[in-house]
Amino acid sequence: MRYMVTSTSYRLDPDLKARLAAQAAAEGVAETTLVTRLLAQGLSAIEHPGVVFRPGPSGWRAGLAGGPDVDEVIRALRATGATGENAVAAAADDLGISSRFVHIAVDYAADHIDEIEARLLANEAALERARRLTAARAAVLAE
Repeated sequence: MRYMVTSTSYRLDPDLKARLAAQAAAEGVAETTLVTRLLAQGLSAIEHPGVVFRPGPSGWRAGLAGGPDVDEVIRALRATGATGENAVAAAADDLGISSRFVHIAVDYAADHIDEIEARLLANEAALERARRLTAARAAVLAE
């Protein structure tokens, strides 16, 4: 994704600036990169109450507060084979969460479809790699 970049200047409390610099250094990213991510995530959390952001081996991801990641909800929703509220109810039951949380995930996914589709594809690729490794391991151990 390409962005039209604009320069913006803000005044920050010195302690906040120091925390920002320390966090950017800890993550090995530029402060601007960290600020951009934090602002995007913060605005998304405001726009979609109930969505939080979690770090992980594949990067930051959107999740439901106290629940699964948004992409996991969408995968479960699609796996139901149902549509509309029937799919919502089935996914909620499968995941053990309220249908309200499924709706929150759907709203976030609708607003960030490219992000969610990319995560679903990446998860499927990782699962396929794990399957191949398991089969290869079994073959090596059988010899």
